[in-house]
Amino acid sequence: MRFRLLAFLISALLPLQGRVIRMDGSFVSQLQKRDSILIADQIVYGFRMDSVPDSVRLAYPEIPQPFMENMVTVRPWQTDTLKVHKVRSTGEKSYDIVSSIVVAPFEAGRYELPPLFVERIGRDEVPDTLVFNPQVLDVTTIQIDTATFVPHDIKGQIRYPLTFKEVFPYLIGFYLLAGLIAAVVCLLMIRKRRQDGPAYNEPAHITALRKLDKFRGEKFWEPDRQKQFYSGVTDTVREYMAARYGVGAMEMTTAEIFSELKSAEIPEDLYREMKELFERADFVKFAKYVAPKEDNATVLPQAVRFITETYQAEIEAEEDSAQKKEE
Repeated sequence: MRFRLLAFLISALLPLQGRVIRMDGSFVSQLQKRDSILIADQIVYGFRMDSVPDSVRLAYPEIPQPFMENMVTVRPWQTDTLKVHKVRSTGEKSYDIVSSIVVAPFEAGRYELPPLFVERIGRDEVPDTLVFNPQVLDVTTIQIDTATFVPHDIKGQIRYPLTFKEVFPYLIGFYLLAGLIAAVVCLLMIRKRRQDGPAYNEPAHITALRKLDKFRGEKFWEPDRQKQFYSGVTDTVREYMAARYGVGAMEMTTAEIFSELKSAEIPEDLYREMKELFERADFVKFAKYVAPKEDNATVLPQAVRFITETYQAEIEAEEDSAQKKEE
């Protein structure tokens, strides 16, 4: 009633300042859509205005708290733009807007909501009061039969059976992970096999000479690269020794290697020369020894000589053995 009385007073006291215009377009809706409105449901109460010029300003009254008896204000005024219109010839804009508040009833019953007011100020700065038609709100509650009502304990969480569609992504992920692990293991095994010693599909001396050829040039003699140079040359010779004489040269120390090779038919000068090369390589790799250029220049020739002469000796021994068999 007080809102209707306020509308009457506005129309009586402000005839010179502006008009009181009755409007349609108010609405009532629920934030949570249901078939009926229950106690404590949040209700959107507002109005819609179409084609509001850009030059018009709207002033909203303050919403009281509580909104009315047994109904509280949850959210004050909020305005949203639904659509923008633009006149091409003049460039002027107008808007379709929705303004609303949110209220919540706390008693069941029929509520006659008060009309909504807004002050419209145009270019002439004379305010007009727009009064939107009121709405009626029916609030219900859940009826409980106290004669037959039996309270129940809280229900546990509903458990639904697993479906293949839910398990399928995990199966795909498991098989992909297993395939990735298998691929990594295979690569590591191949790498380890190569480090332990290559499978010689070609003669051992050809493989060794081809690897030694990569270390030609004085750029490998620089102090910061000597360790790599000596390691590469001696490792290549170790692989050749392992294939040629059947010793585990890749896992042996220098002393162990040449102790094993004493019984092999290696010329004394080659044996001594290669032992000195391996000992110098140990100093470079483990004692930070910097070898002079004169010693570095002899590394590759000595390694090549050891490989070619020992291999040639093997060929000659095989030829002598074949000749003796023929005789």
